[in-house]
Amino acid sequence: MALNGLKGFLGIEEVSESPQTEEDTYYDKDKEDLEEGSASKMILVEPRAFSESSQIADHLKKRNTVVVNLRRVTPDQAKRIIDFLSGCLYAIKGDLQKLGGGVFLCTPNNVKVDGKISDENPKAMNKGIKRDREEDEFNW
Repeated sequence: MALNGLKGFLGIEEVSESPQTEEDTYYDKDKEDLEEGSASKMILVEPRAFSESSQIADHLKKRNTVVVNLRRVTPDQAKRIIDFLSGCLYAIKGDLQKLGGGVFLCTPNNVKVDGKISDENPKAMNKGIKRDREEDEFNW
């Protein structure tokens, strides 16, 4: 009690509200986007190294849809990039869909995607018929 009187005398005010974290700001932006009706962008990216995956994550944090073409990286780098982006998308409650051989669609939680893209030739996959080598590299 006496401590509160001393704080008042010295002009020290208590702050009852905790500062907003970056995560709170991210989810508050969702409300702002709905109110303002602002349109998000679709970004097309062809990374040449794993180090470019942080730029893709930055686009996702800004609520942009990103199409990632991984045909210019090695299969090991492509797997690392997808693992990183999967974690980012989990954190922002986004979604990852494979569009084709080495091409992925990354969407934040403000974008809803209807439908699925199925394999071009599911019978060929069941019978063990090989596709061209480039398609096989990303069939994980």
